[in-house]
Amino acid sequence: MALRITDECINCDVCESECPNSAIKQGEFIYEIDPKRCTECVGHFDEPQCVAVCPVACIIVDAQCEESSEQLLEKYKCLIEHDALKG
Repeated sequence: MALRITDECINCDVCESECPNSAIKQGEFIYEIDPKRCTECVGHFDEPQCVAVCPVACIIVDAQCEESSEQLLEKYKCLIEHDALKG
C-alpha cells in the first residue's frame, strides 16, 4: 500500500527530503504523497523514512492503494528503471 499524509500535517518539510522515490511534494495546503511513486521505502529501507521522521505522526497507510510487498518491490524496480532512462 502507498502512504498518505493526513490533514494533521504541519508543513514542517522534513518528510520530502527523506523520500528516496521523490514521491512527496508540497500540495496546495499540505504535503502530498504520489501513490504511483510511493513504495513505502521497499527496496531502499526496512521502514518508511517519512513515517520515521514525521513529528506529528500524520503519515498513514492509504487503504485505497492496496499493494503487497511483492507489488511494492516491483514498483521500486520499475521506478529505478524509469528514472535511469530519464537520467
